[in-house]
Amino acid sequence: MEKIIYLDNNATTKVDERVLEKMLPFYCEQYGNPSSMHSFGGNVSKYLAHAREQVADFVGAQNPYEITFTGCGTESANIAIRGALEINKTRKHIITTKVEHPCVMNTYKWLEKRGYKVTYLDVNSEGELLVDELKDVITDDTALVSIMWANNETGVVFPVEKAAKIIKDKNPKTFFYVDGVQASGKIPMDVSKANIDMLGISGHKFHAPKGVGALYVKRGILLPPLILGGHQERGLRPGTENVSGIVGIGEAAQLAKSYLEDEGTRVKALRDELERGIVKKVFNAKINSTKAQRVPNTSNISFEYIEGELMLLHFADAGICASSGSACTSGSLEPSHVLKAMGVPFTCLHGSIRFSLSRFTTKEEIDYALSVIPPIIEKINGYSPYQKELKELKELRNF
Repeated sequence: MEKIIYLDNNATTKVDERVLEKMLPFYCEQYGNPSSMHSFGGNVSKYLAHAREQVADFVGAQNPYEITFTGCGTESANIAIRGALEINKTRKHIITTKVEHPCVMNTYKWLEKRGYKVTYLDVNSEGELLVDELKDVITDDTALVSIMWANNETGVVFPVEKAAKIIKDKNPKTFFYVDGVQASGKIPMDVSKANIDMLGISGHKFHAPKGVGALYVKRGILLPPLILGGHQERGLRPGTENVSGIVGIGEAAQLAKSYLEDEGTRVKALRDELERGIVKKVFNAKINSTKAQRVPNTSNISFEYIEGELMLLHFADAGICASSGSACTSGSLEPSHVLKAMGVPFTCLHGSIRFSLSRFTTKEEIDYALSVIPPIIEKINGYSPYQKELKELKELRNF
């Protein structure tokens, strides 16, 4: 097998072997349905309860029953957003940001077509949320505000605690949903301290399997289900539980919490080393959001006057896995809506690459990446139709 340097952990992560070990018994040994009346199935329910406690501790929920297990972050977002609007039926104003993940952005666009008025909050050139705008746009008609905790493309962390205070001071009846998918496992999260009403996470972003997520809903908020069925997950998310996946996300949450210090030190140092090495060796490289607070694993780098898709193909040939943005939009030829909202110049938009590390990333892998990326970029620069501009840029940056 060819050498693989996986630097696309914001798209998905490998399952930790310790997580897999906890999951395996629920496929062929303890495979009973936890809703069954007999003990073979019923005994499985205690493992779901333990996983619920682990995830509650991970996000700072005060009660394990504030956690509902879902299929993914997208499902969590839809249950929370559409459910909150079902409760607040008479209110027709909702607020989000211009840089949300498609699972939130496309839900809001869908709602906009159904009569809701949407306010999209701006970010500055560093990708930081202009959170004070909230004070001026929340009205008596505002049913919901949805803001991500960390951006999936740039890694910029948003001040959700400050946003919650603004929302609740201005209109206590306005619900606040936070997309915590890219913050989970990278920075500490405490929904109780932050006064968040609802929060969604996805297991495969912090070394749990794909196909399992969780939704925190503050006690006292009674959301209606998105789909109808049985009594599972207290009726909010009916359907036979994905026991192995739920056990996996519980174990992954517990492990991720124990690795937060490693994320903030060793992983961050590797990310910074990658950035410094690329900027030192590649004259048309520019790091986005360097002045903003970011999750420690994420780097978004614009390579001016060249195409991101071409870079990714050459990187893949060298065994390096990276991304041109969100995994949910990487198949699109449209430039990143996040970078557009930041005002990134057109000459950089199509040449922006996201590198995202994990606790499994090693210094040797970063060293290898730095040995092959600069010559790849130099080669691609030679294909660019903007030779005059590249020459001027190279002279400007004293290369």
